[in-house]
Amino acid sequence: MTFEEARDYLLQKARAMGLEAEVLATHTRELTIQAHGGRVEEITQATQGGVGVRVVVEGKTGYAYTEERTPAALDWVLAEAHENALLQSETGGFLPAGGGLGQHDLLGEGLSAPLEQKRQAALNLEATLRADPRVRQVQMTRYSENETQATLGSTQGVSGAFRNGYALLLTSAVMGEGHSLKQGYEFDLSKEFHTLEPGRTAQQFLHRTGRLLGARPLQTGRYKAYFEPKAFAQLLGMMGWFLLSAKNVLEGKSLLAGRVGQKIASEIFTLIDDPTLPDGLASRPFDAEGTAARRTVFIEKGILRTFAHNSETARKMGVENTGHAARSYKGVLGIAPTNLFVEPGAGVQMDSGIVVTDLMGLHAGANPISGEFSLQALGLKVEGGEVAYPVENFTVAGNFLELLNRITALGSELEWNPMMGIVGSPMVEVAELSFAGA
Repeated sequence: MTFEEARDYLLQKARAMGLEAEVLATHTRELTIQAHGGRVEEITQATQGGVGVRVVVEGKTGYAYTEERTPAALDWVLAEAHENALLQSETGGFLPAGGGLGQHDLLGEGLSAPLEQKRQAALNLEATLRADPRVRQVQMTRYSENETQATLGSTQGVSGAFRNGYALLLTSAVMGEGHSLKQGYEFDLSKEFHTLEPGRTAQQFLHRTGRLLGARPLQTGRYKAYFEPKAFAQLLGMMGWFLLSAKNVLEGKSLLAGRVGQKIASEIFTLIDDPTLPDGLASRPFDAEGTAARRTVFIEKGILRTFAHNSETARKMGVENTGHAARSYKGVLGIAPTNLFVEPGAGVQMDSGIVVTDLMGLHAGANPISGEFSLQALGLKVEGGEVAYPVENFTVAGNFLELLNRITALGSELEWNPMMGIVGSPMVEVAELSFAGA
């Protein structure tokens, strides 16, 4: 049976048993084309999907899932979720009431190009890179695409489905000049295959990695920092979202607990999550509980306005649900962002300092509970308003909340980075940070 039929079958059974139940079914299709040495090395296509059930019995919540859609498998998964709920000791769980959410296609024909065109995109990206004599090794060149369909329903009236996806060009290579070697990567994402341009992606890689060749050691000191969009998005996705999750606040892990309505960042800093962006890679019409999507301003001109909530955290904290419920068919209820971004500003005029182009080792060097970070980085030394030379072998360190308060300018152009969720940022100027180098 189809995922919609499986959802309806389970809900009918749950109602007959007098159970409160929620059904989330997802189906994902992935295509990956790997090019190397002027030929397509590998093409893989995979699909994965399943049905997850959440049952609430007297405030106790149980989960179960299956990847089969036979009546026997569906009967089992409902019984298993029910039994798991009865085994729990914690109460307070509930299913929010809802209504019809409709069927939404957020992808359209974006990925409908012939396979041969996608193969050629990967080959063209590699060929353009290899044409530059500074490229010593192309480690990986890839085209990939992902398409996901989600179907949701509950005995509380929720019913809806949507489809979304994206295409990706990605490369990793080593450039060299004399004795200087630099490894880098570059990517481009879009919901429309035809907007990807292998030549543009290659040129972006050659520029961003090539400018770091001949890097010099950086002298230890305190400098003004200019975070490029990719680098700041990495830090924001790792640190910022953790602090804003109401789940972490309730567990006593967030430094922002009790600070709603207070100033926590520079007055020029505004942070937004918007699942309704027409071209957003993480856009969705509703969350994993059926709460309708809406734009949420977390930090407005430096003031913390709200945390990210699902229905359970909103009830516990006595506030409005922001619609950030998230789970896979295999998982339990959590909280996740969609299209999270820093609102662009008036622009950055560089004078002197360090342009941070990339951050490394975030999972080891950034502690979102304490807010402290000490990260290896690559960058450019700025003198007299101009880039003087590239720098390497240094770390940048500080406290994330202090960094937010020291922001003095924001760039005017937004760039998206998928490395720590879908996070958008302009260039971010920070008055002063500690840099440890030679």
